[in-house]
Amino acid sequence: MRQFVTIAANAFMELVRQPVFLLLMTCSAAFEIFLATPYYFAFGDEPKLVKNSTLAVMLLSGLLGAVLSASASLAREIRAGTALAVLSKPVGRAQFLVAKFAGLVAALTLLTYINLVAALLSSRMAFDAYGSTDMLAVGVFALAVVLAYLLGGFSNFFLRRPFVSDAVFGLLLTMTVAFVVINFFTKEGKAQAFATGIDWQMVPAAILILFALWILAGIALACSTRLDMIPTLAICSAVFLVGIMSDYLFGRPAEHGSWWASILYTITPNWQLFWLTDAVETGQNTFHWGYVGKAFAYVAGYVGAVLALAVALFEERELS
Repeated sequence: MRQFVTIAANAFMELVRQPVFLLLMTCSAAFEIFLATPYYFAFGDEPKLVKNSTLAVMLLSGLLGAVLSASASLAREIRAGTALAVLSKPVGRAQFLVAKFAGLVAALTLLTYINLVAALLSSRMAFDAYGSTDMLAVGVFALAVVLAYLLGGFSNFFLRRPFVSDAVFGLLLTMTVAFVVINFFTKEGKAQAFATGIDWQMVPAAILILFALWILAGIALACSTRLDMIPTLAICSAVFLVGIMSDYLFGRPAEHGSWWASILYTITPNWQLFWLTDAVETGQNTFHWGYVGKAFAYVAGYVGAVLALAVALFEERELS
């Protein structure tokens, strides 16, 4: 168990030390905040448009992060010979691969948390044609990002610590504090009850998106046992696009008794199960946490199957 935890922790730290991870985290969160600042003139649907857009950014940034992280965590180590050095110790290939997946899941969870904080702020900042941009929230958010980078630079210069990982953890701290501070004030700077205007229904919606990213991470890790980053990105993008249309491509023929459609409908991840923005927008108690529990059971079964395939591919991979 100690070996598993060590490999998973090292995989997580290796991922958060990647400059592209910090860049992706910062840009996705900043873009979500930006989506809540302009005037849309969407005939009263501006808040809905902002929420849908922020969840889409969360999903797409997670897709890119899953592929890049899986390739950095496994494919590059196989190519560089690091994986062979680890497996020369008393560590099985299955244990090594599952530990890598655990580190990848932790990194994606951190990325999704930062995006969720930005999405919740965006749901509070969204306004219709008669409102105005929440410049106070924009300023505090920008200050949090700058402060996180300054903390990373300080620790790098004076303490000789890695800049990227410290900046990532700095963002985790400063954005959480900024979220708390912003929600105690109105856009005019007056005190208010905490989290007034926050749409907390976005939390379970974001958790479902995180579940989808875990499935994508498993698929990306399975591809990384044999392929480099670009082919892995192409395959994961194809699986993502096909999964979005699985109800139309395979669901309808399966209802009419097509055996091949039933098989493809079963093995293709249905991303529509994790995309429930309509339920978020109803404003009613139609979005239950019980559904999140059922989705987790689906994710556990699907990820287990994907990891079993990944272990089978990895067992036959020549590493020398």
